[in-house]
Amino acid sequence: MAFENAPERRAAAGSAARARRWSRSRPEEGSALVEFALTVPILVTFFFGLIQVCLASYMHQVISETAREGTRYAMVHGSSCVTGNGSTSCTATAAAVNSYVAANGWPNIGGGTLGINTTYPDGNENPGSRVQVNVTYLFPFKIPFVPPSTLTMSSTSVTYIVQ
Repeated sequence: MAFENAPERRAAAGSAARARRWSRSRPEEGSALVEFALTVPILVTFFFGLIQVCLASYMHQVISETAREGTRYAMVHGSSCVTGNGSTSCTATAAAVNSYVAANGWPNIGGGTLGINTTYPDGNENPGSRVQVNVTYLFPFKIPFVPPSTLTMSSTSVTYIVQ
């Protein structure tokens, strides 16, 4: 008779073991989802923040080149500049340099605002005088889960007028 209930006892012991295993694994069942939900926003913020820093660095290089291009234009279009036929003046005033730099078509992938200011520190546009082009750029930081902010970048180029 002791042997008659042996299969039933084994079945009961097996189901009890399964119930213990099932109850132990239950609390940990959603932990991966919770960890994923906590980690992804941090990683996304870091990733897009890195992209914004790279864009800001690129835009700083762009505005530096823009300022240099403006001084190059003013350098060869001083007060004694004439066109090839000798009759038309091509003198670069501050407004002409600003227009030239603005119309150059530099890429604005950062989506900011470009400001250009041309001055002549020596007071004139004669050969031997200096020209200074200052370019400012308002770079908008757009990072998920972070309040938007603006970074002001500036680049100045100074050179001597040769014509």
